[in-house]
Amino acid sequence: MGFLSWALFGLIAGAIARMLVPGSGAGGLIVTVVLGVVGAVVGGFLATMLGFGEIDGFDVRSFLIAIGGSVVLLAGFRMLSRG
Repeated sequence: MGFLSWALFGLIAGAIARMLVPGSGAGGLIVTVVLGVVGAVVGGFLATMLGFGEIDGFDVRSFLIAIGGSVVLLAGFRMLSRG
């Protein structure tokens, strides 16, 4: 699955990650979407590098990886933005 597919997953995953990660939503919607896209791309890259196989389609496993990457980045961003 290419970069554009992970970006699309990231848009959706960012919205879901925002619901899953507690907090005030520092950064707003734009930051959440960007973190969702970046989290999905990084999650897909890491999953491939860690041997989860090629992620080459829209399936539940790929979607969960995208959400996981987005949640990690969003939680990290919120922890750093608290100061």
